[in-house]
Amino acid sequence: MIRLTLALALMATAAAAAPNTAQFTNFVYSGSDPSDSVQRAPGQYRNPIVQGFYPDPSVTRVGKDYYLVNSTFAWFPGLPVHHSTDLVHWEQIGNALDRPGMLDFKRLGLSRAVFAPAITHHDGLFYILNTCVDCGGNFLITAKDPKGPWSDPVWLPEVGGIDASLFFDEDGRAWIVNNDNPPGPAEYQGHRAIWIQEYDPKTQKTIGQRTVLLDKGVDPSTKPIWPEGPHILKKDGWYYLVAAEGGTAEGHSQVVLRSKAATGPYVPYKDNPILTQRGLPKDRPLPITSAGHADIVDAPDGSWWATFLAVRPYGDDTYNTGRETFLLPVEWKDGWPVILPKGQTIPYAAAAPKLPAPSKEGVKAPPTSGPFRAAEMFAGPELPKTWMTMRIPASRWWSVKGGILSLDARAAKIGDNDQPSVWARRQQHMNATVTTTVRFTPKADGDKAGLVAVQNDDFYWFVGLVRDGGKTLVRVEKRAGKGDPVDGVVVAEKVVSLKSGEGLNLKIVARGGALDFAWGTAPGTWETLTAGADGTTLSTKVAGGFVGTMLGVYAHGAAQ
Repeated sequence: MIRLTLALALMATAAAAAPNTAQFTNFVYSGSDPSDSVQRAPGQYRNPIVQGFYPDPSVTRVGKDYYLVNSTFAWFPGLPVHHSTDLVHWEQIGNALDRPGMLDFKRLGLSRAVFAPAITHHDGLFYILNTCVDCGGNFLITAKDPKGPWSDPVWLPEVGGIDASLFFDEDGRAWIVNNDNPPGPAEYQGHRAIWIQEYDPKTQKTIGQRTVLLDKGVDPSTKPIWPEGPHILKKDGWYYLVAAEGGTAEGHSQVVLRSKAATGPYVPYKDNPILTQRGLPKDRPLPITSAGHADIVDAPDGSWWATFLAVRPYGDDTYNTGRETFLLPVEWKDGWPVILPKGQTIPYAAAAPKLPAPSKEGVKAPPTSGPFRAAEMFAGPELPKTWMTMRIPASRWWSVKGGILSLDARAAKIGDNDQPSVWARRQQHMNATVTTTVRFTPKADGDKAGLVAVQNDDFYWFVGLVRDGGKTLVRVEKRAGKGDPVDGVVVAEKVVSLKSGEGLNLKIVARGGALDFAWGTAPGTWETLTAGADGTTLSTKVAGGFVGTMLGVYAHGAAQ
């Protein structure tokens, strides 16, 4: 009896200590862009092919199938894997990093952790090389099926720097190329080099000596910065080293060199860069900028194509959607691959590859390009593959079932470089709207639950239910830099009274650099809390880093 009484007391204590829960239903995203007005002729595709925060694209072909992988930095699950048969229509089939034990992001900033991945396939096995910046260095994961499961990381301690990729030669030898420190002292900020080292697939280790392929860049006299994202391809007896230069901002570009041996020496193309948007008029309509970090792939019909990143600003280098994935054909000129002649603008509409479109049967995922609406009804048992959380969860604090996404309102909060109760999806359009219904009873001052627009821990917006001064309010909060409190500052608020179990409808509308926040209790009826708020705080130009805005749900419990 004493033991039973003690057990019941412990259970009661645990129940009392259990966190408050926020329940969300009907998360609806919709978006459109000014570029939607660009007319597409029959047989043309739309750029970008994968909109929103999908940077550093790497692509590989296996027979008639293409697989694409992108960076996710400190968001989890990470490294989304997309599949396509025509290079235009893509469906996410998995996340290569989907188990908490694979990596440890600690409390890193959201633009640290997993940088540019590179995917390839050889002898029945898929490989992804990647860098966990400030969390272990370069590693390799493998899978027989690109949907997963992917292996635990195999660390490559001899490979320094970032942006490692793997090249398999026709003779069976394999090589790793990557960005790293120059062979001597750096002569200026951004002075880096591209290195190569042999790799043994059987032992999963590097062998032999490292060799420099490119120091500084293709024209050292100009002090080029950040040669990175290197890939090697082979065609007609030539080895081509394709790499980015100029950093990932408006000076971004793509260059190419070639050699008769994998280890060089490599000679640069006289008309480099083979892709850039720098130097074009800033006042051009619907600009696309910052193009680079390309990966080149062939097609069964003999054509060649390049995936690359670029951005679509709504102002002077101001964009909230992050770096996105674009596609262009590659033209071979006198033995050199050219993605876009100098001075030309990246087109929003271009002739599509003559490849078979994917079957529409069984495809439930929303499109990755163009205007669309995506409604998540939380049928469960898991969230869509496109949803991510900040850093890697150490426990299961959410559930998805019966049309409800439930979040434990834990002490971890946005702004603390922690792992808060946040699940979100990418903002994929300049003009985007998200709505949801939340059921939450804030019990202690500081409790909150609602919608968030997150760029990083220092720059975010929130609208939802909060408890403050013993009152329940619907409130808009923002954090616009380290100078603001971690919990943000109050922008607008209103006292609300909800019946037991009654839901509160919430809405965020993004209009380029402006944000509107609204709430309501009746379907389709909205009351604006604030309109025209400064959404440029969510832009890369203001917030910094390498990610894009994420839109999602958040719950925080002040008293645990």
